[in-house]
Amino acid sequence: MTTIYTVLLYLIQPLIWLRLWLRGRKAPAYRKRWAERYGFCEGKVKPDGILLHSVSVGETLAAVPLVRALRHRYPTLPITVTTMTPTGSERAQSAFGKDVHHVYLPYDLPGAIHRFLDTTSPKLVIIMETELWPNIIKALHDRKIPLVIANARLSERSAAGYKKLGKFMRQLLQRITLIAAQNQEDGERFVSLGLKRSHLTVTGSLKFDISVTPELAARAITLRSQWAPRRPVWIATSTHEGEESIILAAHRKLLARFPNLLLILVPRHPERFADARDMTQKGNFSYILRSSGEIPSGSTQVVIGDTMGELMLLYGIADLAFVGGSLVERGGHNPLEPAAHAIPVLMGPHTFNFKDICSKLQQADGLITVTDADSLDKEIGNLLTDDDYRRYHGRHAVEVLHQNQGALQRLLQLLEPHLPPRNH
Repeated sequence: MTTIYTVLLYLIQPLIWLRLWLRGRKAPAYRKRWAERYGFCEGKVKPDGILLHSVSVGETLAAVPLVRALRHRYPTLPITVTTMTPTGSERAQSAFGKDVHHVYLPYDLPGAIHRFLDTTSPKLVIIMETELWPNIIKALHDRKIPLVIANARLSERSAAGYKKLGKFMRQLLQRITLIAAQNQEDGERFVSLGLKRSHLTVTGSLKFDISVTPELAARAITLRSQWAPRRPVWIATSTHEGEESIILAAHRKLLARFPNLLLILVPRHPERFADARDMTQKGNFSYILRSSGEIPSGSTQVVIGDTMGELMLLYGIADLAFVGGSLVERGGHNPLEPAAHAIPVLMGPHTFNFKDICSKLQQADGLITVTDADSLDKEIGNLLTDDDYRRYHGRHAVEVLHQNQGALQRLLQLLEPHLPPRNH
């Protein structure tokens, strides 16, 4: 089975190059650093450290508290963070700067993987969420390098797909040192696929272990006083195709009742920045781009967030937040980032990527569900009209965050046996 998979992966490489090249038309970063995708990373990493892989933006954000904690506990141990996408790469570089090394994780081809591991020779590999690459897993197992899947999740749909692989899947899971699952449900799915129960721990979700640092809070207060000292602000983030038009339609309705309302619109992917700008322009809204560095005037109705790595800051200047990927069937993005700022969180009905987190928020009145421009207009109108109602929803959102923290400490304890002794 591994041989068939590997041969197919080699055969489709020209299609992968074509896809990277085509995506590069809108996002030029896809046309760069191809050598890293084949394991050539000499001079870009330091060996004998920790290797952490987070495929894209969401996983990279969840990894931020973990990487910071590892840096604090093991200050002399080099850390390399790998991603697969340019947006994940930009997020990693803006979050960690020079504190960690960063390269793309190579494709799961034996030659590329061995070249990569020869250069990095990690003491421990941590993969965020669920990236199960057979050749990487086999190479780590053969080299006796411990592999931990952290913050692991496995949806019912994915588990059903993996089940069809039978023995191959069982063999793959038995080569993993430890799976630290987000909840019992996810953990049981891994066991049903062949993971030994002794190799499973339920730690909770790392996504709850975020916090607003004093520096970030101070920057947000300064930016709010510059942008909107005396006007209400709402933010719509991580939007996908089909959502910006709904957001702008709701904003149009809201402006009739709240003429000085400011919207911050942040598309999920950089290649959508231009589309969001064109839609805003066509809608005859007065707008500015965040990247311009301009300060919104009293007549600015929309700020388009076309920069990377500023989401937590921008949440900090808003009175309430809509989190995208949820009005269209993308499964939603992380509602805990706005919750950390104690502001009300609104999402569409499609939240399967954050099923557990969203149900916790919903049960505690920390999440409001909307379905279209009309319900968005209605709910935001209620929140802007009634300060107590708005504070109530924001307070309940942040309480859910605080009540579910602790996964980070549990995970750090599990990693300790696989790392050199700490200097206390």
